[in-house]
Amino acid sequence: MKGRSRKQMKANTAIQSKPLAVLGAPPRFQSVLHVGRPNVGSRERLLARLNDMLDRRWFSNDGPFVKEFEAKVASIAQTRHCVAMCNATVALEIAVRALEMTGEVIVPSYTFIATAHALQWQEITPVFADIDPATSTVDPRSIERMISSKTSGILGVHLWGRACDTEAIEKIGREYGLKVMYDAAHALACSHQGRMVGGFGECEIFSFHATKFINAFEGGAIVTNNDDLATRLRFMRNFGFSGYDKVSYLGVNGKMTEACAAMGLTSLESLDEIVQVNKANYEAYESRLAGIPGVSLIRYDKQESNNYQYIVVEVDPAVAPLNRDELVAVFHAENVLARKYFWPGCHRMEPYRSLQPNADLLLPNTERVASRTCLLPTGQAVDAGMIESIAEILNAAFQSAGEVKDALRRRSGGHGD
Repeated sequence: MKGRSRKQMKANTAIQSKPLAVLGAPPRFQSVLHVGRPNVGSRERLLARLNDMLDRRWFSNDGPFVKEFEAKVASIAQTRHCVAMCNATVALEIAVRALEMTGEVIVPSYTFIATAHALQWQEITPVFADIDPATSTVDPRSIERMISSKTSGILGVHLWGRACDTEAIEKIGREYGLKVMYDAAHALACSHQGRMVGGFGECEIFSFHATKFINAFEGGAIVTNNDDLATRLRFMRNFGFSGYDKVSYLGVNGKMTEACAAMGLTSLESLDEIVQVNKANYEAYESRLAGIPGVSLIRYDKQESNNYQYIVVEVDPAVAPLNRDELVAVFHAENVLARKYFWPGCHRMEPYRSLQPNADLLLPNTERVASRTCLLPTGQAVDAGMIESIAEILNAAFQSAGEVKDALRRRSGGHGD
């Protein structure tokens, strides 16, 4: 027994001296913890809707669930129209086409690649504007500098649910005769200046992808107060049909299915509950990360409506003992799949890296923010105990920064992480 006791003590000492998986300890989490694990509403309500759908044998083509979903999203966004789509990327493409954008459209590089692809796919050049480092949203001054004789529009992005400077952007649009629309994929149920996101510009696009706080398995929607635009959008998402055997527009198949709308409706029924979970998680992170040198959590304006669906951390390499990439590697070893959003920026991805090789020279803030930002897990799959463990990992990594750097260097063959 004494021998076994000594062995156990030795093992315990080893674990205490190497508390991190990257230093040889077991991962803190047995199961992988994702940034965007899907939230699930009432399983019973969803299955009841799916059975209803099967009984009706109405699976697509503007069915009753789609119409109900559209009405509820329009109510949240406080817009006259919501046009549901199969996904947000197709929604962006159809909106761009419906607004007759051509030539060049100004867009931030600090966004998900689909924002830029929705333009390039239609042979429209995305001209990348820089961001305001205080908000990570597109800087109107950079937008104005990028305008040329080929510019037809501005595609702003509401990042992390926080709206970009719509007032300044739309003023620029009016002065230069440019169409303005917004990628609001993150911003359902969020407000700006007391006004719900959805009614800004010509239109705004929401995402209901599985990783969003409200999901429809897969889906998107365009919201607008423009009656004529809404009519065009409805035709264009259905091959251009404006009636039986009558095609009035160039269109594609962008329709949302009834099954996706059923999931969307079920998610919407849990919206308040999910937001409360997100907010509680955010506040837990806010408390546990407070005072850690070089680590800052993005702030949400408590005077506005927020969905709190992202936990966004910026790591300042001049202050923190580890940089963002090193910290992400530590988390991954612990089965915490922290993500580097939106690194390295659209301008550094193909085809833009080849088409616009010098774009980075005009995007210093984008380069800086993209190199420092990471997202941590939240949503219904995360609780206060998990957040406590994530904070402990971060603290332990900083306290053992020298050992961590050495371990990461060895893992990469001596060339850094």
